[in-house]
Amino acid sequence: MRAVIPALLLPWLSGLGSPLLAQPQPSAAPKPAPALPVLRPGTVAPLPGRLDTVPMLNDNNPEVIKGPGILLSSFDGQRGYAGRPLGEPSAHLNAAFSGPFELFSHHIYAGSPESLDSTLWLAVVAAPRGKVPVKLRTVAGSTALSQSVNPDQPSAPFLPLPALMEQGSTPIWAGPGSRVATELLARQRSPLVPEGWSLPPGQLSTLMVLPLPVRGLDPLLNGLNLQLRLNSDGPVDVATLAAFGPVDRPPDPAVWQRLLQGGLSPKEHSPSPRGASGPMIYSRVSGVQEGSAWVGRITDPGRPTLSVSRAPISWPIASLERGTLGTGQVQTAPLRAFYPGTAWAAHGNYGVTYDLSLPLRNDTGSPTRLALALESPIKTDQPLGGLRFNTTPARAVMFRGTVEVSGLDTDAGGPGGRRRFHLVLRAGQEGPTLGTVSLRPGQERQLRVRLIYPADATPPQVLSLLPVKQSPLPPASPQP
Repeated sequence: MRAVIPALLLPWLSGLGSPLLAQPQPSAAPKPAPALPVLRPGTVAPLPGRLDTVPMLNDNNPEVIKGPGILLSSFDGQRGYAGRPLGEPSAHLNAAFSGPFELFSHHIYAGSPESLDSTLWLAVVAAPRGKVPVKLRTVAGSTALSQSVNPDQPSAPFLPLPALMEQGSTPIWAGPGSRVATELLARQRSPLVPEGWSLPPGQLSTLMVLPLPVRGLDPLLNGLNLQLRLNSDGPVDVATLAAFGPVDRPPDPAVWQRLLQGGLSPKEHSPSPRGASGPMIYSRVSGVQEGSAWVGRITDPGRPTLSVSRAPISWPIASLERGTLGTGQVQTAPLRAFYPGTAWAAHGNYGVTYDLSLPLRNDTGSPTRLALALESPIKTDQPLGGLRFNTTPARAVMFRGTVEVSGLDTDAGGPGGRRRFHLVLRAGQEGPTLGTVSLRPGQERQLRVRLIYPADATPPQVLSLLPVKQSPLPPASPQP
C-alpha cells in the first residue's frame, strides 16, 4: 500500500517549506518579522588532534543514481584485474588498498517512470591486485535503506524525533545514515555484512549486492547507506557498481563483470574550482580519501589538562572550507584520487569517526559545574567572538545521529560510564545538554566523546563546554 507522503520525504518537504505541510493562515494576519540570530559570546578554538591516514573509498556522487554503470572504482584501468585492460581506463582511479581501509557509500534511487516496481541494485566487487589470493576481513559494517517493505532489509525512515533521546535497549535512529552511524558507533556488524571473504587472483569477486527498491512507494524514492571497515592481508582493488535488474532477485554475476568493463554512472553537481570567489558549490565526493578517524586530546596549550575556567568554549566538528567558524581550521579529509567534476575534498567528513578526550581540571577555588553539548550554530568563516544561533526553531535539520559520552555526572554526582544520545539538530540550534560535570576545587574528570559523522547531516557542528549557573547555597542554620 502506498503512502501519500512517505516518511522519507517529510524532512525534505519541511525543509523546502512545502505547501503540503504548511498550515493555512488567515489572509488578513500580518506575517511575523523574521527573528534575528543572536550572538552567544565565548571562545571558539580549533579542535586538537588530526585525521589518521587510513584510506576510505567515498562513494557519494552521484547521490541520485540515474543510470547503470561504475559508481567508484580503485582498479587500474590499464592492467585490469586479470592482466587485461578494462574497457574505459578513465573510469578507474588506480588506488589499491592493503591493510585497514573503509568504504562509505550513500545513494538515492528515484525510480523509473516506466515501471512502478523497478529496483536498482548496488554491488561491491573486489579482486586481488597481483597473482596471490587475498583475505579480506570485516572489522565492522552496517547498511540500511530509508524505507523497506522486506523485513530482511534493515531500514530507518526519517521519523520526526525530539532533539535529544538517550539510547537504551531499543535503538533510536532517523534516516539510514543515522542508523548506520549508530550501529557502527556501538561496534556492531549488520547481519547482511559477511565476516570476510577469500579472493582468488585473476577473477572478480562479488562482496555484497544490495537492493534499492521503490515498489510500493509513492513517490518513487528510496535511499541506501553502507559503511564497511575492512582489513586486507594483501593489495586489493574495490569497486561499487549500479545496475537495473529484477525486482526480487539480484542480477546475474556476469552483469557486474560487464559493467566493470564499461563507463561511469552519470555524475552530478560539479564543484566550484578550488579557491574560486563567489558562492561555493561543494559537490559530492567520488574518490579515495585519506583519513577515516579524527583522534584528539583537548587540553590547554602545553598542559596535560583543560581548565574549567575556559568555559564557555566550543570546538568545530567537520569544519570545512568557508565554514571554519572563525578558527581557520579545515578538518576535511584530502582526496588521494577523485573523478573530474566531483568534489576535490571530502567536504563534511561523512563516515569519519571523531574520538575526543577532555581531561578536565578545576583549578579554581570554587566548586564548578559545566554542561556538555553538541550544537549546530549558524555557519560562518569569520571570527565573531562567539557563535550565532537562531532564536526561533528552523525547519532544516542539520544533524541526525548518535553521540557517545563517558564521564558525565551520575545522579549521585560521580563520573558515569558510557552513554549514547541520539540528536536531531536544526539549523542554528543551541544543542540540548548531554549532561553535566561537577568538580570540586582541585578535582579532575576525564570525558570521552565519540561520534561518526552521519550521512544526511550538514556541517559544521560544535562540541561545547558551557558554565551552569550555580544555585546559591542555603544559609547556614544558627547554632544553638
